[in-house]
Amino acid sequence: MSLASLMTFALALLVAAGAPGPGIAAIVARVLGRGTQGAIAFTAGMAIGDVVWLTCAVLGVAALAQSFSEVFLAVKYAGALYLLYLAWKMWTSPVTTQEVTQQAQPPRERPSRLFLGGLSVTLGNPKVVIFYLALLPNLLDLRHITPLGYAEVVGITLAILAVVFGAYILLAARARKLLASRRAMKLLNRSTGVVMAGAAVMVATR
Repeated sequence: MSLASLMTFALALLVAAGAPGPGIAAIVARVLGRGTQGAIAFTAGMAIGDVVWLTCAVLGVAALAQSFSEVFLAVKYAGALYLLYLAWKMWTSPVTTQEVTQQAQPPRERPSRLFLGGLSVTLGNPKVVIFYLALLPNLLDLRHITPLGYAEVVGITLAILAVVFGAYILLAARARKLLASRRAMKLLNRSTGVVMAGAAVMVATR
């Protein structure tokens, strides 16, 4: 695959991935409400979800996705339900004095559960689906892509997403550290819960 084609794809993905949407809202809200613990597993699941849709586009299964619309609809609502679950956990998360003064991490969550949660969010994210199944064929000649070309595109995808997701995690983590009072932390937890619920609505209704 030509360097120009890869650069065009990389730039388009950078813009699309960095633009606010349900996935970015989920990352920021999670880090603000729960800290950076589990963020890698969660965003790894999201990135693999991108690779899944990329693979679907390369294999030319856009029509297949329409044929199995019930399955994709179920995945979409599963992602929305997971975001609602996270929203509820953040809204009801207790704030102790120790957590405020020492920035103690919340109880650990299973990485596998976080990974699957991030995966479901991306698989049900309309913005991601539109990018790979509708826009990507206009950026790359998917009919003649080679195994090496596919590997190159996957590598670029994972690299771009790592940069974008990492930037949002760091920014959210810095913002979280600025909050030191019990009242501020409680307000933050509930605000991020609302944002997460809003992301769930965006996923479910688009």
